[in-house]
Amino acid sequence: MIDSPLRPAAATRAVPSPPRPRAAMRAVPSLLAVCLLLAGCGAPAEKLGAGGPPARHGEATPAPAPTASRTAPERLPGLGAGTLATIPPRTRQAVVVTGRGRNSSRSTAVLYERTKAGWRAGPAMPAHNALKGWTDHHRAGDLRSPIGVFTLTDAGGLLPDPGTRLPYDRSGAFTSPGTGFEGEPLAGSFDYVVAVDYNRRPGTTPLDWTRPLGAARGGGIWLHVDHGGPTHGCVGLREDDLVKLMRALDPALHPVVVMGDAASLGR
Repeated sequence: MIDSPLRPAAATRAVPSPPRPRAAMRAVPSLLAVCLLLAGCGAPAEKLGAGGPPARHGEATPAPAPTASRTAPERLPGLGAGTLATIPPRTRQAVVVTGRGRNSSRSTAVLYERTKAGWRAGPAMPAHNALKGWTDHHRAGDLRSPIGVFTLTDAGGLLPDPGTRLPYDRSGAFTSPGTGFEGEPLAGSFDYVVAVDYNRRPGTTPLDWTRPLGAARGGGIWLHVDHGGPTHGCVGLREDDLVKLMRALDPALHPVVVMGDAASLGR
């Protein structure tokens, strides 16, 4: 989920040909800024309320992270039949984010690309997810990341386009002030983001506040720069890893993110 831009600036948009209309998103209304502050991915610790500290105890021992192999599997590793059935047939890129446990805020991300020989895995990337882990029915403020398969169609950030082929919005509205749940600074967290198409309208800036499932179901779930602690619902990746991922994602390959704890993804 996203933090409040304190001083939103007019967004500029680098859009691949053919361009997609963005006129409705040229300005971020003040109401949006207030909503983002209340539902921030790395909300200040004092706003946590009764949520308490991260649930570290009882985490399952993480399975060995998938690594690149000379033999490409025909099926994405670690995913059960139910999860595999929700991946669109035309998808040729999948970012698989596997949580250590249902209540853990730590996970591992791997980019897979489908070739004629099978699914080729990139390097394993350490990641943070939501403070309280994962959920099959995400709701605003539950401090859990949504489990599922979601398309990746749009990107943006505070800094210039790092070279992604996804449509990219650069805007001062991607400012991330304050500190996270563990006291870590949030500055730079939204230098680069990829919008996860959960309860949002694909084909729009990540700052678009449209919520097709309703505001109660949350939204603003992104892949963004890891600030070194749990998130409100997003997935945080180290900056170098995120930039490499953004450069690798290709709209022509219909990329998705498959995200959840290992047990849920294995169903």
